[in-house]
Amino acid sequence: MKKKWLTGVFASVLVLGACGSNDGAEEGGGSGDTIEWRFGHLADENHIWHQTALKFEELVEANSDGQMEITIYPNNSLGGETDTINSIQAGTADMVISGETLQNWAPNAALMAVPYAFRDLDHVKSVVEGDIGEQIKQEISDEAGLTALYYHTRAPRNLTSNEPITSPDDLSGFSMRVPNVPLFLDVWQAAGASPQVMDFNEVFTGLQQGVIDGQENPVDLIQSGGLAEVQDYVNRTEHVYSWIYILVGNEQYNALSDDLKKVVQDAAAEAQAMGEELYETEISTIEQELTDAGMEFVDVDQDAFREAMTPAVEASLSPEQLELYEQILAVE
Repeated sequence: MKKKWLTGVFASVLVLGACGSNDGAEEGGGSGDTIEWRFGHLADENHIWHQTALKFEELVEANSDGQMEITIYPNNSLGGETDTINSIQAGTADMVISGETLQNWAPNAALMAVPYAFRDLDHVKSVVEGDIGEQIKQEISDEAGLTALYYHTRAPRNLTSNEPITSPDDLSGFSMRVPNVPLFLDVWQAAGASPQVMDFNEVFTGLQQGVIDGQENPVDLIQSGGLAEVQDYVNRTEHVYSWIYILVGNEQYNALSDDLKKVVQDAAAEAQAMGEELYETEISTIEQELTDAGMEFVDVDQDAFREAMTPAVEASLSPEQLELYEQILAVE
């Protein structure tokens, strides 16, 4: 298989050169032209998301009889998450991996990662595969112009730092990165920290240079971002259990023939199943590897963090979001 990820200037040249490469897509591939999809995401080549993206690409190309080609750009090499979504809407990219950042277009996507809304991953699956998940997917399609092809559950988000943090009392003067999610700003401010929005590709340098003191992410992104080099502690706040979607632009998806849509959907189902299998084995391995790299896992007073954050959650949600939030809490 030829190499499917490209970085730097070379990638930029190819992206520009590929503009208009979906010329045959209006006929669902019937014109004989190859439909080319450019797929950007933030994780590195060893991450679960990239491994399943490669499987998706392999299956789509093999089963479309050469009608489709997917090129994958990891490590934010098409730009950050928000940039890639904007590029999809502008027609210069096609696929992205995104979660709660989508609330900037579809407000109810905020519910994908509300602090302490989900008890565990089984609770997440019940929501995403039920009526609430369908409602959120539809809003993402309507408001962001993106079709969700498959999803991954995520390891819980934990706070990293260079001093142990066991309760909100330890957050005074603590500067931390959060993604471009207004709710995250609100809850960490309420807990006593000083959060600021920053793209993930800037986090390592920000920590290295002391611009920020810490950040919060699942362990897989802590590892793939190389944060063990610049952070000493993983504080088990487990403040967010969530999921993330693999998405394609509505226009790109709807331009496919019915046969090619089935190829894409079948590949998506296999990629999701592969992701679930990888998750079971890899998260514990990643935690051990972070420990071996010198990070220490710290138990925290999760009830204290929940108590500090919940009023900010409820105050930040619109009436519609609050209703959905209460429905999520009630899901068995």
